[in-house]
Amino acid sequence: MASPAPRQHQPARPQGRLTKGSAARPPREGYGLDTVLPWRQALLPPADQPPEQVAPPIVPVAWLGRTSTEDSQDPTISLPRQLRNSRDALPDGFIIVSHFYDVESGRKNLDDRGSSRAHEQFDIPVPRDGGIQDLLTEAARPDRRFVAVIAESIERVARRTYFGTKIEHQLEQSGVALLAADEPVAPGAASPRGGWSRKRATPVLTRRVKQAIAEWYVLQMLELSWDGFCAHTEQGWNIGKPCYGYAADKKPHPVPARRAEGKTKTRLIPDPARSPVVTTIFQWRALEQLGYDAIADRLNTDLTAHPPPQPVDPRRAVGRWTGSAVREILANPKYTGYMVWNRRASKKGGQHNPAADWVWSPQPRHEPLITRDLFEAASPVGRRRQGSRTRAGANSHPQTSRSYPLRSYVFCDLYDRRMFGKTRRQHAYYACQPDPHHHDGRAGWYPAHPASLWVREDTLLDLVHAFFAERILGPSRHDLLRTQLAVRAVRPDDHARTARQGRLHTLISDIERRQKNLITRLEQQDDTGNPETDQEYRQGIQRRFAELAAEHRARTEELAQLKAATPGHIPNDPDLLTGVPQLPLALGVLPEALQRSLYDAFQLQVRYHRPRHEVTIRVTIRADALPSLTQLVKEAAGQPCIPAGNGEPDDVRSHVLSAPGRIRTCAPASGGRCSIP
Repeated sequence: MASPAPRQHQPARPQGRLTKGSAARPPREGYGLDTVLPWRQALLPPADQPPEQVAPPIVPVAWLGRTSTEDSQDPTISLPRQLRNSRDALPDGFIIVSHFYDVESGRKNLDDRGSSRAHEQFDIPVPRDGGIQDLLTEAARPDRRFVAVIAESIERVARRTYFGTKIEHQLEQSGVALLAADEPVAPGAASPRGGWSRKRATPVLTRRVKQAIAEWYVLQMLELSWDGFCAHTEQGWNIGKPCYGYAADKKPHPVPARRAEGKTKTRLIPDPARSPVVTTIFQWRALEQLGYDAIADRLNTDLTAHPPPQPVDPRRAVGRWTGSAVREILANPKYTGYMVWNRRASKKGGQHNPAADWVWSPQPRHEPLITRDLFEAASPVGRRRQGSRTRAGANSHPQTSRSYPLRSYVFCDLYDRRMFGKTRRQHAYYACQPDPHHHDGRAGWYPAHPASLWVREDTLLDLVHAFFAERILGPSRHDLLRTQLAVRAVRPDDHARTARQGRLHTLISDIERRQKNLITRLEQQDDTGNPETDQEYRQGIQRRFAELAAEHRARTEELAQLKAATPGHIPNDPDLLTGVPQLPLALGVLPEALQRSLYDAFQLQVRYHRPRHEVTIRVTIRADALPSLTQLVKEAAGQPCIPAGNGEPDDVRSHVLSAPGRIRTCAPASGGRCSIP
């Protein structure tokens, strides 16, 4: 009688849900296959079954891949190679059942990982079940499709050791092993006492050393690359497309191998058709204080003489000048002849870096289109004019009933911000009312500023008109200027500027302290056991840290600008006042548009200091602005006007550079102090 055929053991196959024993068992402390072995041992055949009839149990594995940014590697080659190497390293019975990969930098924060859509730009011959975040989410579910994750190498998981070990820990807590194809994947030899070997000290050390080396390698390459770009900039070589106004002067690459490939290096030379436009834009900005849109409107009146810029992508061309195109030109220091790099953070969406982080060549490397002084004169115009229109007259709001002639020229000396116009009981005022809700939790934020402060418009107009009549256009202007320059030579530094610098130092220190506190809280926070709650907590800390980082950059840049703009770094030339015509002119009867043109040309600034009850008037006369100043003054003198000096206040002290003015309503016995309504 024939014996029945021996029963063959059928290997278990993954059906989208793990066995009950593996899912219910709490995660064990292990490394590599130690986490997989309990699940695998549960699938072993009966002990009495012949070995030759036993098929190895199937272990479902997820594959994790990553390539760097799409500009650095070819994902269509790198990812299939990583998958092949990972599959070849797996022992018999281990099958890859899902594929997770991203095309992004491994140095990004873990919360930002997996959000890139760069893989959609390529035809990658590997199916995709998601990215790193999808992998971690599925690993935490009881119905996950895998019990282990494999990558080509541990640095493919993350380029930073902290995030690499964090991912490994999260997977381990979920009972999922993290394997690497370049590490021993096969189980260790059986222990003499039975079971599998639990020796894991050396594999852990090996992995940690590899992670440290990977992080060190990236940092070293970044530092060497930075030094290379700095040397490239110092030698005057341009990076990227030449800015508007310049053309590319391509030179053969100094390295023979790259020269043989047709590689070149680029210097900047003026474009005959566009370089004069750049000079004109800076002159309009610095001398006439025009806004971006106003400059664009002027340029668009003659596109033949002012050809519009062409973007890198021709499909984005609009065929005319825009305010953003003008802003890009005014913010570019390359027009001074210096080569400048690192103005933008290419890996942060192209956002502007603080000026302190820019890399300048030690001396000019190409022909300048403007002077350094003209660039520095045009740079602060945007901060002074932010949110203010260029044109005179009322704005377009339907409820607007009047305009304010000194709009955008009056500043609060305490808050260092522009004051705005308000009308109360038929009187016009300029007010400063900081919102306290914008400064909650910020120590030292303008502690001396009252809730609101106001100053009458007619009072300021009288001072400004008298200032121009006596100090700019009057017969005694030269004597008054020489006297004031002599006083200024022995006067200490501006107290308001020094106080503002001290407040900025306090703010920056406070921001840095709060950033350190956030990092400490994040490091000391234990997992709550709820992945969604833990992720929301980390994301909240990250958002707050990003807000503090943005504020830190803004305050640091403001402090650098204050230090760079310290009074006295540009020598005064009293003879420039001679170039301004001496004419009897009453500004009060001129049209508002003509008044504002004069104020813009002279770069008028009126600063009100409430505690000292003092108004400071500043104007600037530049040598390259004298022709336009002369034309404006003569145009204003041709308007119908009354003789200067009639009805003007007798008790006014002002000067060209720093003019503290007293109010005519001051009582004679007040000892030189009075209140401004």
